[in-house]
Amino acid sequence: MFEYKILIREQHLDSYGHVNNATYLTLFEEARWEMSTQQGYGYQAVHDSGKGPVILEIGMKFLKEVTLREMVTIRLMGITQERKISRIKQTMFKEDGQVGCELDLVVGFFDLKTRRLITPSPEWQKVLDFNG
Repeated sequence: MFEYKILIREQHLDSYGHVNNATYLTLFEEARWEMSTQQGYGYQAVHDSGKGPVILEIGMKFLKEVTLREMVTIRLMGITQERKISRIKQTMFKEDGQVGCELDLVVGFFDLKTRRLITPSPEWQKVLDFNG
């Protein structure tokens, strides 16, 4: 399981004073890039190899308000890997430990040259800890 902490700032808020719904996607993506970069398969590796993850489906649940200047923790874990498709779960925890938002992703592994889904590389599977 990977953890990423971020302070909620003014630009993350909507006119209601809580995190904007679209901003959650940005924060979750930031956490995914940090995880993959730390695991050796970041932006440069994707472009050097010509292969990388692509989101196929998103399911998001907003459970508790996340507001200005809260330090949140985003946890990410690979759930399943079947052929070309992975399932990933991300959970955003508020400072008090309550779950603010959950994100379920269906992710394919994409070949940038052929523009098709392919079997994930061992390097990508390692990022999601599907190789043990």
